[in-house]
Amino acid sequence: MLKRSLTLLVLLASPLAAQNAASAPMSDAQMLWEGVASYVLQSAMDMPADKYGFKPTPSVRSFGEIIGHVAGSQNMFCAMALGDKAPAEDAVEKAATTKDALVAALKASNDYCRKAYTLPAASLAGMVDVFGAQRSKGYALLMNATHDNEHYGNLVTYLRMNGMVPPSSRPRAGG
Repeated sequence: MLKRSLTLLVLLASPLAAQNAASAPMSDAQMLWEGVASYVLQSAMDMPADKYGFKPTPSVRSFGEIIGHVAGSQNMFCAMALGDKAPAEDAVEKAATTKDALVAALKASNDYCRKAYTLPAASLAGMVDVFGAQRSKGYALLMNATHDNEHYGNLVTYLRMNGMVPPSSRPRAGG
């Protein structure tokens, strides 16, 4: 009797455990993305408007161009995950040029992506075209978080070169 009860318990719990295991990686990805997205947004809000054209060297994007690039690429990657028509990656970078417009575009792309990161795990297995290769929708979201982190690294350098402390290096409340 005990053996049958344990077997029944395992059989009933297995789908639930599998569902939780399948959703855990995406909830982890959402947490990582939320962290970097908040750092990028805080960086965008902190940098004075007259420094949005700052470039450490002429061959790289300016601070403002990076903010536009992040907003545009987020729209593209998250559209892939949501099943929407993906806009051009450089659409925001080409259209928004002022601090106010870039911060607004970044906030809008964060809100849009938040919808993608809260999709049910099962829907993220669907395949989409990511730069010419078939990848899962979940892959597109992981790529987005990775890409945001890459460019946050650029922003950290730009902030430091302008005598500012990046958001991730500031003391945390209660810690």
